[in-house]
Amino acid sequence: MTDPRVIVALDFPTAQAALECAARLAPQACRVKIGNELFTAAGPALVETLLKRGFDIFLDLKFHDIPNTVAGACKAAAALGVWMLNVHALGGRAMLDAARDAVAASTRPPLLVAVTLLTSMAARDLRDAGIAGDTAAAALKLAKLAQASGLDGVVCSAQEVALVRRECGAKFLLVTPGIRPRDTAANDQRRIMTPAEAIAAGSNYLVVGRPITQAADPAAALAAINREIHSGTRA
Repeated sequence: MTDPRVIVALDFPTAQAALECAARLAPQACRVKIGNELFTAAGPALVETLLKRGFDIFLDLKFHDIPNTVAGACKAAAALGVWMLNVHALGGRAMLDAARDAVAASTRPPLLVAVTLLTSMAARDLRDAGIAGDTAAAALKLAKLAQASGLDGVVCSAQEVALVRRECGAKFLLVTPGIRPRDTAANDQRRIMTPAEAIAAGSNYLVVGRPITQAADPAAALAAINREIHSGTRA
């Protein structure tokens, strides 16, 4: 598979657990995501190990700080050799611009995407945070801000993908967590879709965690999702 569409979320507390799961997956069939818990526990050494095993890595640390600090973090992340990294769009235009410039100046620039809204958030959570409007409107506004700042794309709920795709165009990358194959538990995700639904809506890359990592056979679970994606792209 030349451009795997599935990004497996290695949301484990230790490097050993993450590497044991990764050993059951093929780099040709997926990419992998390292988030805050795992990176805090294992650090850059785990990134290096997974790169040596042939995996493209999405470093999902959602940088959100003053522009200078985020620029430094993005520079350091790019130097690790990751395939993709992210910042939080709520950091604002100056922060997004600083992140873009830091990544562009690296030797091998990774893809840079911005998180719009966490998939655990619903309308009530937005109101509690003082954000007006519904989740779709807020996600679109943040996506347009990221695009105006020259980022490669955004991380957004699959339920906002069709809207963002229509407004931001075909070349803007859309990365969608909250993907759940039919008949699997939603867990703490609220705005979810199946792999086929997300691809049909316009997703480029699907972040899938527990339906693969907690499966009795992670490779088989991944293969089933890839078949569903392939069927969706041929439809």
